[in-house]
Amino acid sequence: MQPISSLLSHLLNLAVLGGIAGLLPATLAQNSAPTPNSMHQDDATTEPSGIVTRSLSGSPEQNNAPSTLVIGPGDEVEVTVYGAPDLSQHSRVNSSGNISMPLIGHVRLTGLSSSEAEGAIATQLRRNNILNDPQVSVYVKEYASSGISVVGEAAKPGVYSAVGPHRLFDILQSAGGLTEKAASRATISHRGEETPITVELSVDPIQMASRNVELLPGDTVVVAKAGIVYVLGEVGKPGGYVLNSTGGVTVLRVIAAAGGPTHVASVGGTKMLRRTPNGLQELRVPLKELLHAKVADIPVQADDIIYVPSSRLKTAMNAGALLTTMGTAAIYKVPF
Repeated sequence: MQPISSLLSHLLNLAVLGGIAGLLPATLAQNSAPTPNSMHQDDATTEPSGIVTRSLSGSPEQNNAPSTLVIGPGDEVEVTVYGAPDLSQHSRVNSSGNISMPLIGHVRLTGLSSSEAEGAIATQLRRNNILNDPQVSVYVKEYASSGISVVGEAAKPGVYSAVGPHRLFDILQSAGGLTEKAASRATISHRGEETPITVELSVDPIQMASRNVELLPGDTVVVAKAGIVYVLGEVGKPGGYVLNSTGGVTVLRVIAAAGGPTHVASVGGTKMLRRTPNGLQELRVPLKELLHAKVADIPVQADDIIYVPSSRLKTAMNAGALLTTMGTAAIYKVPF
């Protein structure tokens, strides 16, 4: 019996040791597992350069939340006080940033969001012992002070509502698009910032999508006027040609865009008028040699006037007549 009891005692000792050995990995794993609090903390990593990069928790909508619209002078607001229709009103914020309400007088709303305005009116109602628990709603019908201004060469310049997300091409579309004299760029000025940004308005769909920047309340979009060179006289389509081409505009490109000389043109008498600090300067254009690739092409500048006379005319038009014709010339785009 003693050998059997010794054997049982030995087996029990082995079982206890095995249980302890099995508990150790589980305990270590439990201690190394992240705590609920640590799972919600920001993840920070240190780059080799020593810069700490922090990944903030939260949804993309929270991290990229648009700037809140605030009320300003000229804005149109609808104030509703539930259970007190005599206190509800439709009003426009005056130049001092206030609205006037029955029984409580002026309430300053400038610089407040709609929810903050609700709290300011409710506080004033309680302070004046008008209502014990006022329920106020403020709806801004028009953000006149926080609109997006479009000026310059747009079909309908003006101030457009900034309610909701807006991008550059949305606002330009609301403004009726660009005029025929518009340059292929827009300058955007943010309120409170001194340095504006310039966006090139490409005709390429991929570049258009990448340059369709988001606009903020109070932004100003300026569409500049493009330079124009005028081609008059004996060409297929006399008129003004917008210098929006990225490849540089030359005499031959403009003449080609204008349909080339007509069959009655006196090509050898072509000339160009150019504005200089000393007034208009008349330059000879060797168009015949240019057409035969005997001389280098000539770059043109904004407001240049190229005149191709008729072989049937005894005298060429003078500078005054050319300048008068410019005012009625049709406007075309130089092909890219």
